[in-house]
Amino acid sequence: MLQEIRDLGPVGLVPAAWFAAAASIRGLLGTDGMLIAHAVMATFIAVFAVTGWSAMSEGAFRAWRAVMVVGLPVTLAGLAGFFVSGPDELLFSVSLVGWMLLPAAGLAYTAGELPAARLLYLGTAALSAGGAAVAVGGLVVPDERLLLAGIALVGIGQTIGIADASYRDQNEAGYADAPESTSR
Repeated sequence: MLQEIRDLGPVGLVPAAWFAAAASIRGLLGTDGMLIAHAVMATFIAVFAVTGWSAMSEGAFRAWRAVMVVGLPVTLAGLAGFFVSGPDELLFSVSLVGWMLLPAAGLAYTAGELPAARLLYLGTAALSAGGAAVAVGGLVVPDERLLLAGIALVGIGQTIGIADASYRDQNEAGYADAPESTSR
């Protein structure tokens, strides 16, 4: 059961996180909801990292292990924003943009590890990185429409990437042309 949660959980959690971020910006998800979302995210990242650590030592998994290791403090920065005043907006922005860029790097790395899916992962990395750039523009200007457009691009890119990774993991035949050590 734990293996199934680790394999399939992110497919639901990734789009849910971006929907929550967009809902928060639109004022549809309040402070308490976002606090809970950050706490849940930090918990899931820690559990995924600990329970999957040894399984994530080869191929593209190495990059995703690094994403989780760096992503946990990025998430905790966002969580800290709920408990401090002053730098709270900075902490929320670090968490938001961090989770746009970290998976973009993981997706780009995955493109190099999976020749059969190189274009898909380069495209999803580009969507995530491009979405981050648009969102940063929305934070700097400030412009809610730009911020939401950036979140949408990131959410689409990351959701496609994680859905494909989960599908490939569930259907090992999708790796027939990949070297054994890079089976994801």
